[in-house]
Amino acid sequence: MHLSQTEILIIISTFIILIVVLMLVVVYGVFIKKKSELLLIQKKREAIFEQQLALSQVELQEQTLKHIGQELHDDLGQKLSVARLMTNKIMYVPESDSNKIAEEINQLVGECLQDIRNISKAFISKQTTNFDFVESLEREIFRIKRLGLLQVHYQINHHNLRINPEHGLILFRIIQECITNVIKHSRSKSIQLIVEDHSRLIKFMVNDQGTGFRKQRNNDGIGLKNMISRAKIINAELKINSVENKGTQITVIYKK
Repeated sequence: MHLSQTEILIIISTFIILIVVLMLVVVYGVFIKKKSELLLIQKKREAIFEQQLALSQVELQEQTLKHIGQELHDDLGQKLSVARLMTNKIMYVPESDSNKIAEEINQLVGECLQDIRNISKAFISKQTTNFDFVESLEREIFRIKRLGLLQVHYQINHHNLRINPEHGLILFRIIQECITNVIKHSRSKSIQLIVEDHSRLIKFMVNDQGTGFRKQRNNDGIGLKNMISRAKIINAELKINSVENKGTQITVIYKK
């Protein structure tokens, strides 16, 4: 049986169409599979981000409550104790001196009220979703200076940083972890905090002149591991440069 040229062309065309359809089905199947894998990866990343964000919020709340406890005990408690002693004293002094003591008591009470306002402001601002990175960082610096924990040299070239509040919270926890490590482990008397706002990125640098550590141990500490994992979640780059007996520099580069 001989096929005509037309029949041969029809068979060939049909075969080609079947191959093309099969290829399209395969390509579509691969595309759907890849899309499903990407969606799964994205969901995992979102879950990890939400988990880290929740963890950062809890840690920040715990730190805030701890700081409030310190403020109440160390500062407010002392002022109220002095005011109480002066109140007891006012009953046993001449009237000419009692007016002066009353003024001092009034001043102490005014300072206590202002301290309570400051504590309330710090607590409320850290609970809101509109997290302000610069305000929180500068409040932390003020606390460290006031308690005499470290000499802090702080530089920032732009106060109105454009940072996603959720990312800002995680960045703040990274910087806070850096500061805690300096206080606990470095034996450094001072710390340098630098914030540089550029067109496409923000650079954070934390420098100390403490004991440092060997490079092969850079990632051994739990604190350092936490900082590195948190930086990855917000697509930030964290660099650690430490030299024994000379100090440590930690740099965080956050892309806008």
